[in-house]
Amino acid sequence: MNAGGGVTWAGHVPGTGGYRRLQLALFLAGVATFAQLYSPQGMLPLISADLGVSAQDAALTVSLATLGLALGVIPWSYAGDRFGRQRAMGWAIIGACAFSAAAVAVPALEAVLVLRLLEGAALGGVPALAIAYLNEEVHRASAAVAAGVYISGTTVGGLTGRIVAAPVGDLLHWRLGMLAVTVLAVACAVGFLVLAPAARRFTPHRASFRQAIAALTGNLRSPALLATYAQGMLLMGGFVAMYNYLGYHLAEEPFGLPVAVVSLVFLAYLAGTWTSPLAGRLAARYGRPAVLRAATVLMVAGVLLTLLPTLWAVLPATVLFTGAFFAAHAVASGWAGAAATAGRAQSASLYNLGYYAGSSVFGWLGGVFLTTLGWPGTVLMTVGLALAALAVASLLLRRDPVR
Repeated sequence: MNAGGGVTWAGHVPGTGGYRRLQLALFLAGVATFAQLYSPQGMLPLISADLGVSAQDAALTVSLATLGLALGVIPWSYAGDRFGRQRAMGWAIIGACAFSAAAVAVPALEAVLVLRLLEGAALGGVPALAIAYLNEEVHRASAAVAAGVYISGTTVGGLTGRIVAAPVGDLLHWRLGMLAVTVLAVACAVGFLVLAPAARRFTPHRASFRQAIAALTGNLRSPALLATYAQGMLLMGGFVAMYNYLGYHLAEEPFGLPVAVVSLVFLAYLAGTWTSPLAGRLAARYGRPAVLRAATVLMVAGVLLTLLPTLWAVLPATVLFTGAFFAAHAVASGWAGAAATAGRAQSASLYNLGYYAGSSVFGWLGGVFLTTLGWPGTVLMTVGLALAALAVASLLLRRDPVR
């Protein structure tokens, strides 16, 4: 009951029009965001050949976008507090589509990279605000299921951006591959703007500078939370490096595969849709520390198996390290919220900051190892990052915060 004697609205529930609209809107937002973010990844060899640049320079089209997203998530979280999650997400998606369209049109790589950085900063508004918007507008009993729909949208988006852009780019031109994904993202953005229900439980909040800093620094004083943020940074950095440069490896002997065929390797992403919820169930049974360490060890095994010079080894290995990464990510990201000491939203933003900063820095650095040492160099870097994450987890993440 509310103060006036009426029944307080508790949020959208399954079976209602508002619930279905919100689910579909957030699914489309996830597709629009992650399709654009990673669309160049499968076309990096084409970008290298067309512009005459190295693998690591071509990879900046991905790294600078993820860097922009990393820098954008925290400011967007405060914009959402002040102006509303739904409104801020709409601004974010529209801005990202505009920057994406501009990046396709400019001729010089330097201009493309600047626009990709801005596009990533705009895209940061979706992961920064989607779960908060959902938790405010959906009934508590249904929030976990609704969140799963949004996460599936991010997975589908990341996969779609790669497998749509690469075949179009291989057949026509890499810029047209990116344009095809931009058109898809615009359609999804329109769907989000039309379908997203108006906020009914949002209360504007304008934090002072001191409050904003306190919400961040309070979490940064926890060694366990710093360790979870490091998991995201180190594991994601190696994971993105593997996918950035796997296309170069498979285009060379003894494989000699065209870009359009290599893009099908990204179907391994579907392993994450199975291992993420499985990791959650296993963590509930055996505890987060054990599952996180086991997933990291399996990721290392998968990465090492890609050194074998046969597709019969590389393809299953890619599925293994992909599934293991998403399992570890699911555990670590949940841990960042469960162990938060000064605000769960800010802890999630800090995890995202580390996650996408790792993607940006190590996703680029893997190309330096590739140029210097070949594919074994990229593998060596990724294994080193994963072992560092394992050491940090073993030392600082021994006790599950919910047990």
